[in-house]
Amino acid sequence: MNVPIYQVDAFSSKLFGGNPAAICPLDQWLPDATMQSIAAENNLAETAFYVRKNGGFHIRWFTPGVEVDLCGHATLGAAHVIMEIRKEAKKGRVAFDSKSGELVVTREADLYALDFPARPPSETKYDDKLFEALGAKPKMVLGARDYLCIFDTEAEVRAVRPNMEKLAAIDRFATIITAPGTDCDFVSRFFAPAKGVPEDPVTGSAHCTLIPYWSDHLGKKKLFARQISSRGGELWCEHRGDRVTIAGRAVKYLEGSIVVS
Repeated sequence: MNVPIYQVDAFSSKLFGGNPAAICPLDQWLPDATMQSIAAENNLAETAFYVRKNGGFHIRWFTPGVEVDLCGHATLGAAHVIMEIRKEAKKGRVAFDSKSGELVVTREADLYALDFPARPPSETKYDDKLFEALGAKPKMVLGARDYLCIFDTEAEVRAVRPNMEKLAAIDRFATIITAPGTDCDFVSRFFAPAKGVPEDPVTGSAHCTLIPYWSDHLGKKKLFARQISSRGGELWCEHRGDRVTIAGRAVKYLEGSIVVS
């Protein structure tokens, strides 16, 4: 059988920026092992698979190593495929059923807005090897799904060079580092080497934690953020209590098919 595949650069208005995600529309679910193998073969931070369900869509996400419960950039990429490329939703809105509940993506002009759950950070005990793994000492460490490491300046965040082998042994799903931005409200980087993603170019799910923190810290609901990986990405954000809005653009890089025997 042939499985359609699209690669989309999410959270970017130009090719070769943002975070590349593979998107595979399916008529029905493939075996989990097959989807995991496809994600490993793609070797991107995330591959999203979706099927039609009750007038909407059911979405699942896989890194090269594991299935995850939430992914922003591949959800944005899937919405771009559904609304712009395959024309499967025509009202500027698509709803996904997922392991993190219902996720709605709306489109206005070329901006896709993700309605995601907020995951505010809180005080936490942290792995005593975290600073050694990062090769840097943040001024504060908070916790949600991931560690959230707060630095004073954007320059400090840019300068971090983690030891990925040591960071993979840290006892959280991933590690986020962040600071105030020089030309935006905040910047961040995201590392999940234990999940097959050493540094993610742009990470929607991390902003479920970043947005509540910076909204409270800066005293504003609407924020503009940059993820300062080598590819870089732009995110328009809003804190709405127990939900957050994460918006960005998307560009198709390729389309084709996978031959699954």
